[in-house]
Amino acid sequence: MAQTDVLLTKEPAPQSIQACELPCKEYDVACNTGAYTSSGLATAGFRTAKYLMDEWFQNCYARYHQAFADRDHSERQRHESRQLAAETEALAQRTQQDSTRKTGERLEDIHCWKSELQREIEELSAETDLMMAQKLRLARALDATAVPFSIATDNLQCRERRQHPDLVRDYVEVELLKETELIRNIQELLKRTISQAVGQIRLNREHKETCEMDWSDKVEAYNIDETCTRYNNESTQVQFHPHSSKFEESASTPETWAKFTQDNLLRAERERLASVNLRKLIDCILRDTAEDLRLQCDAVNMAFTRRCEELDDACHKLQYHLQKTLREITDQEHQVAALKQAIKDKEAPLRVAQTRLYQRSHRPNVELCRDAAQFRLQSEVEELIMSLNALKEKLQDSEQALRNLEDTRMSLEKDIAVKTNSLFIDRQKCMAHRNRYPSVLQLAGYQ
Repeated sequence: MAQTDVLLTKEPAPQSIQACELPCKEYDVACNTGAYTSSGLATAGFRTAKYLMDEWFQNCYARYHQAFADRDHSERQRHESRQLAAETEALAQRTQQDSTRKTGERLEDIHCWKSELQREIEELSAETDLMMAQKLRLARALDATAVPFSIATDNLQCRERRQHPDLVRDYVEVELLKETELIRNIQELLKRTISQAVGQIRLNREHKETCEMDWSDKVEAYNIDETCTRYNNESTQVQFHPHSSKFEESASTPETWAKFTQDNLLRAERERLASVNLRKLIDCILRDTAEDLRLQCDAVNMAFTRRCEELDDACHKLQYHLQKTLREITDQEHQVAALKQAIKDKEAPLRVAQTRLYQRSHRPNVELCRDAAQFRLQSEVEELIMSLNALKEKLQDSEQALRNLEDTRMSLEKDIAVKTNSLFIDRQKCMAHRNRYPSVLQLAGYQ
């Protein structure tokens, strides 16, 4: 019988009788000769069907030896089978325990990476929510800049209705132009920042989804391995799967498996840190833009206040000069009337003197004498004419001065009206409208 080659962990037990090859015994077969033998042709056919006694004993001994050898071999086979069964049982138990231990270690590894993935998913989710809040702040801040821009453009349009000579490019207009340019730049900056925030939110969600898929796979693998660790020899759910021991071509190695999750965690953490830095940048941008807008608003308000004070001062001075001019016009009108009266008063003496000279020119003959009276009358007429000429010249000057004063009065009144209109535009229109300027909290996106 052929023996099965088995791996024995210890020496087999000694047998009671050592197995060995028996020596071949030679038997002398007696020839069919003698007095009582049949050696004739009649007995030739019966000799081959019978054995001798020695052959019979030899056959019995051979059967004994074969039975002994078979029993000995069977006994050794039974002993080896029991030993092999015990060894395979112990080996199976050790292998199963080792597999269970390895599966438990694998469960610990999966649980560790699963916990890391879950932590990263929660942090990414929280970071995405914070980034969404920052994006909402940016949108609110962008909407809040529409009011300052509307106020600044409305102020510029209102100030275009100023009249000459107040239609000047003063420091108020310069500050308003700076404010509109600042608001445009801030709006462009906020729009670019919103685009960056939207892109970062998309990246956060993509990496969160990647980590969630990895986490879901690990949860499924953890449940499978946990179920496998609960299987034992008494389990009723186990069955044969002959081809389950083959490795799949797409199966990963422990190194690639760990590296895959580690890479996912590193990419997710990198995006999360980028999101944190972007949130800090958004905080700085919103704080700086709100402060810049409020500072520029204060600068514009100070410019308006200063300009209104200048207009008030100019109006007061113009009013003062107008009052002085009106009094001077009144005095000048009285002076013109007085000059006219003086001229009128000089006409009667002139008529008297000229009448006297005319009458005396009719004296007869030698009586037409150039006497002292004649010379005095002539000098009187000349003096009166000179006085009248001087009075008329002064009257012309006074009337011209009066006309100049009237022109000045009209110019002052017009200038006062222009200044009043400019003051109304700056104070009642522009500054009143600027009271609607958003607060710092609104410009920072908190409201």
